[in-house]
Amino acid sequence: MKLAVPERDPNATPRRLLLLAIPAIAVGILAALVLWSVDAIAGALDGLLWTTWPDALGVDPSGWWIVLVLTTTGLAVGLALTFVPGHGGPDSATTELTPPPMKLSALPGLALVTILALAGGVSLGPENPVIAINATLIAAILARLLPQVPGQLAMLLATSATIGALFDTPVAAALIFTGVVAAVKAGGSLWDRLFLPLVSAGAGAMTMHLLGAAVFAFDVPPYDSPQAIDLLTGSAVAIGAALVGLAALAAFPWVYRAFHAMRHPIIVTTVGGLVLGLLGLIGGPITMFKGLEQMGELLQNADDYDGAQLAAIAGIKTVALLVAASALFRGGRVFPATFIGVALGMLGHVLIPGLPLGLAVACGVLGLTLVVTRDGWVAIFLGVAIGGDITLLPVLCVVVLPVWLMVTGAPEFRIQPPAPAPADPSATHAPPGPPEATSAR
Repeated sequence: MKLAVPERDPNATPRRLLLLAIPAIAVGILAALVLWSVDAIAGALDGLLWTTWPDALGVDPSGWWIVLVLTTTGLAVGLALTFVPGHGGPDSATTELTPPPMKLSALPGLALVTILALAGGVSLGPENPVIAINATLIAAILARLLPQVPGQLAMLLATSATIGALFDTPVAAALIFTGVVAAVKAGGSLWDRLFLPLVSAGAGAMTMHLLGAAVFAFDVPPYDSPQAIDLLTGSAVAIGAALVGLAALAAFPWVYRAFHAMRHPIIVTTVGGLVLGLLGLIGGPITMFKGLEQMGELLQNADDYDGAQLAAIAGIKTVALLVAASALFRGGRVFPATFIGVALGMLGHVLIPGLPLGLAVACGVLGLTLVVTRDGWVAIFLGVAIGGDITLLPVLCVVVLPVWLMVTGAPEFRIQPPAPAPADPSATHAPPGPPEATSAR
């Protein structure tokens, strides 16, 4: 049988792709610099809040200080959302990974509340707000300097560049946008359409690497000898992690409604910060922050945790993620979800000692992130990236199948924003119920 070769996109000539590669590289570098700047400022403030000031005051940063800092962080975020122009951008609980561009005036406020949340220990990652900042900023720059670059392409380059910078590799962006590009009905070669996003993603990843950013890789024992039984035990861990994710998904609208019943942003974020502080006091610093460094700490000291401790860490982090996402804090859900997946994978290894640690962790990450991202490629990528072992790939490609059947009919892991009021003032409305997690299906 002869396979059909897709027709070439007439706009994707080698000369045009080469010319556009130059701004694509610039976009990648700029996106990485924005991410690095946000991380650097948040890291400096983190050092003040959790090291310098506690040392100067002679207090234990793992005790009541956690409650104080997170409550104060909530108050500061609430004040910023109320009084800073742009009000911190859209609620992260209602946005996708690739939101539409905002007004430029909203970017400083969004950056401020993101930095406060990252430094204060809120259980959210930087991905959603930094992608929003980069997409808005780059779309505006290209519209002014290179108006011939379509706005949709500018958004695509900015998003892929930020994803490449976040994970220190362009592979994640390629996998994410493979699904996006495949959904386009305009025809043409897939790789012609992926060429420029990959250029931006590669430039972003290399820039972060050259700036010395933390590498998205961890010290996990290699998975040397795949066994048939690993398909069964690995699937059990992935399914268990997915069930935890689905339970969190079911609770998300109710937690969101409970916090938003308080109405005023300052009250919502302050109470949210207090709750996060109490959770941090119970679970310790390892259950706080976006989760990247904490994943490394958890895996490095894997032998120090028993099943009950790992279950508690995963449970507390899950609650912290729901609270942080519901209480108007700006941030993404992928990084904390990956941490939860690591903890659940380690728990699976404790419960099934014959299951290698690397595979158990990869399956836990796959199951949890598949619920949160609803993207099988990204879930597989994160599982392999955490385990750092390409040998995991064939097993994960099988394990993902039953988990996908579980999650494919569930709604997305975000809150559907309220619909605008109808123009007809005489229109009647049913009483509002709890907000629902949205579904694109």
